[in-house]
Amino acid sequence: MDLTTRYLGLTLRNPLVASASPLSVTLDRVVALADSGVGAIVLYSLFEEEVNREELRDLAIVEMHEHAFGEAMSYLPTSARPMQQEPTAVLRYLRLIERAAGTVDVPVIASLNGSTEGGWTGLARSMQDAGAAAIELNVYFVPGDPHTPGRLVEDRHVEILREVKANVTVPVAVKLSPHFSSPGEMALRLDEAGADGLVLFNRFLHPDVDAERMVVEPGVVLSRPEEARLPRSWIAILHGQVRASLAATTGVERAEDVAAYLLAGADVVMTASALLRHGVQHAGALVRGLEEWLARKEITSLDEVRGRLAVPAGTDATAYERAGYVAALQRGRDTYSSLGIR
Repeated sequence: MDLTTRYLGLTLRNPLVASASPLSVTLDRVVALADSGVGAIVLYSLFEEEVNREELRDLAIVEMHEHAFGEAMSYLPTSARPMQQEPTAVLRYLRLIERAAGTVDVPVIASLNGSTEGGWTGLARSMQDAGAAAIELNVYFVPGDPHTPGRLVEDRHVEILREVKANVTVPVAVKLSPHFSSPGEMALRLDEAGADGLVLFNRFLHPDVDAERMVVEPGVVLSRPEEARLPRSWIAILHGQVRASLAATTGVERAEDVAAYLLAGADVVMTASALLRHGVQHAGALVRGLEEWLARKEITSLDEVRGRLAVPAGTDATAYERAGYVAALQRGRDTYSSLGIR
């Protein structure tokens, strides 16, 4: 069965994409993902903080020894030597892109995770030059200052996209958070600003409080299928409303989850948690399961599936979603009232 898919203007052998995760931090792991059957691979994210930390560390080391003899370059600690002698976070990432792109037969997409304007254009251009087929911008910005206006947060996303788009020629996708006051309007703004793709949605890994030890700990929890309802709803709304490709992520555990996202209107479906939970070979199971689902439904083309259950064109999406909410609430009442719960 032909599962060929278009995403970001790229041709993929199927709509399943391995999203950014620890599974793509080495060439061996990238090769394993490609061999598992995915249509494309998003490399692990290069974090702004990691780049800045290494730059500040090396600057401090150089300044500490700035009065030493200039001829004695061997006097400097290794970490302050040229990058060719000790790879920095950036160089390690660029080398991985170059080696992966030259080894696997699926598109390799670079991932940038940051929150501030500036500095990312050079990195994006270097990723392109290293062989990245596309770039995914993961703008992870949580406005901890309660005085920060929402429009400022939105403008930052748009400006970062515009800066990167002005400096690269490969496709650029933006991974969005669902926590905008109007995710739909934010998606339209990014689409108008030139986003080639929108990835819905980023999952914030919030820290939590350990009451027994009385400390704050980072929170890392793999996604579950029930979390897919929110991104699926927005994909169903945005399908046909934006020029950009739509990528679904979060809650992809079974082939049925992949099919549900496609029915809602996703161009591709990304997964990481399921592969971390079950191993990279689970990607092959998802692809085979999708083929079996299509055969069972007697569907011969993904075009017959994609967007089949999206919000119909010309429909008042607000009323449509409200109707769905009311129906779900009524079903909940009917279900739990029968159990004697008030």
